[in-house]
Amino acid sequence: MPNLTSTSEFLLLEFSDIRELQILHFFVFLAVYLTAVTGNLVIIIAVVLDHHLHTPMYFFLMNLALLDLGLVSVMVPKAMANSLLNTRSISYSACVAQVFFLFFLEGTDFAVLTIMAHDRYVAICRPLQYETIMHREACIQMAASAWIAGILLGILHSGGTFAITFCSNMINQFFCEVPQILKLSCSDMYLVEVCIIVFTWFLVLGCFIFIIVSYMQIFAAVLRIPSVHGQKKALSTCLPHLTVVSLLILSGIFTYVKPRSHTSSDLNVLFAIIYAVLPPLLNPFIYSMRNKEIKTALLKLFDLWPFSKIIASKAVLQK
Repeated sequence: MPNLTSTSEFLLLEFSDIRELQILHFFVFLAVYLTAVTGNLVIIIAVVLDHHLHTPMYFFLMNLALLDLGLVSVMVPKAMANSLLNTRSISYSACVAQVFFLFFLEGTDFAVLTIMAHDRYVAICRPLQYETIMHREACIQMAASAWIAGILLGILHSGGTFAITFCSNMINQFFCEVPQILKLSCSDMYLVEVCIIVFTWFLVLGCFIFIIVSYMQIFAAVLRIPSVHGQKKALSTCLPHLTVVSLLILSGIFTYVKPRSHTSSDLNVLFAIIYAVLPPLLNPFIYSMRNKEIKTALLKLFDLWPFSKIIASKAVLQK
């Protein structure tokens, strides 16, 4: 096979060769993208504008929304453009950027979720020391550490992936997914990226164990609360975070545990959408539906919009 190390572009998997279906894919992805962007932007604006949400929990939630906003923007716009323009190409530099930002954002995302588990542990298990432990400077340092760790992870994976020699430029996925890129290798250099992936999974496993241990202690503390109302109130602050973590973990397991050699291209696309697009899309709804403070902040934000006042005045006149 020819050596394509110097190739200037890769060819991504197209959703369909039928023009009408390509247009349909474009509009479906457009709806998903706009929904995800709007949901995460609303969460960010609500946290910034409502001083009642200027707490460590919502500070980390704002970071999570920023990461989800970036994550859904890494792959979906390019997939929409390819469907609309009836093309499959992505430049070499754009492919490198996709790999970097995918690992950077997902790594930081999981690190922030781990910090949020620690925040809930301190709030429920050590409430008297909460302000001392989770003070403003400590929260900024933890968030900065998560973002720096994500950047390092992105550099490691993008560097390790594109150090290999390519014998083909046809990626069997609608974005530059590392496992599919490694299949294009015709040298042993791909083992470097495999080692980096294994190292990353050990880090993820360590964070996952930390989250599990934190929640075991949280549930034990909640069971010691004498009133049922107190137990429900404590759990209500944890349920959105636990749901988001479960969604991320289950989608990742669902994607990477499957036997890739016996999986069709259509299923590969479906699995990729589940772990890369679904969490950024659903996270804002999970937090807004299960959190009374977020709901209150969103209602206040809605009251600031001009058309909401018009609707309210019409309702008064009708009465």
